[in-house]
Amino acid sequence: MLNAPLSIDVRRGAVAALGELLADRRIVTEGRVAIAVGRGQGDQIAEQVRPSLQACEVFQVEGGTVDAAVALGARLRGGSFEAVVGIGGGRTIDATKYAATLSGIPMVSVATNLSHDGICSPVASLVHDKGKGSFGVVMPLAMVVDLDYVHAAPPELVRAGIGDVVSNFSAVDDWLLASEECGERIDRMALTVARTAAEALLHQPASIESDRFLTVLAEGLVLSGMAMAFAGDSRPASGGDHEILHAIDQLFPGTANHGELAGLGAAFCYHLRATRLRGAEMEAAQERLGEILGCLGRHGLPRMPGDVGLSVEQFAEAVQYAPRTRPGRYTILEHLGLDKGETLKAVEEYVQAHGD
Repeated sequence: MLNAPLSIDVRRGAVAALGELLADRRIVTEGRVAIAVGRGQGDQIAEQVRPSLQACEVFQVEGGTVDAAVALGARLRGGSFEAVVGIGGGRTIDATKYAATLSGIPMVSVATNLSHDGICSPVASLVHDKGKGSFGVVMPLAMVVDLDYVHAAPPELVRAGIGDVVSNFSAVDDWLLASEECGERIDRMALTVARTAAEALLHQPASIESDRFLTVLAEGLVLSGMAMAFAGDSRPASGGDHEILHAIDQLFPGTANHGELAGLGAAFCYHLRATRLRGAEMEAAQERLGEILGCLGRHGLPRMPGDVGLSVEQFAEAVQYAPRTRPGRYTILEHLGLDKGETLKAVEEYVQAHGD
């Protein structure tokens, strides 16, 4: 299997060409393909592509859990399939990536929404008995984003992807900080790709109603996934921002989706940089904070704890807990090491300075 996709198709009507893609002998040679679908659009797409495949079997994925992924993996191994196509949102695709990795077969990702960078990344976020965890998986061999289906998805799921891509800025700066303070190795290719994805989206003037914007968003999510593949872990797309979102998921489950929390976490991390650092770093953080808050506001994404139903105290609790979610990862949160009182004060300052 390759470390980067051999095919990326983002356009209207892209699903119609899925059969042609699977005819590429680098993916399958005899046409034995499994299709894994979630609830909703996945079933519809599976029925659309079934006639174009010589032999396929459709499996229902019941949620983004480790158990569901392991069960799917067992069925894939038992069926002697050459490849699996994961069709749906982030949970379905993550479960399929994990199952494909367990089975040792390539996967094609067909995204029905653009809620986060899991559509094309070497990481699967799955629920288990102790909460939610991130698991290393093989990156999809090819991916398809049909903009017709993305337009039909709930708008909040499309907007969420914006927050996930924009949070790359925070992750990259945390990585550079870890290099300066701890000597952590930097992969410049991964860093550049992650930052480029965020820059392209940040300065895109169109809205989620336009094909142009959705194409830039899809490409940004793919680039984020590729940056993680280059780095060998989630470092270029996951810093203090993701530590905060994982803490919220654990302490206050069901609060908001991944991308929404990633954008909020990134904004707060830049507030910390803009108020707790000094000199050129502080000035750069102030500028980036303004850009991120402007982008989140422009696209209707959460900017304040209250926007996701959290009180100042609850958000501060999550920030204080956040470093425990990624032991060994060094970010602005670990660098500052704020105690409980200092964290609460920082959150209060953030809300007072930037809340409406």
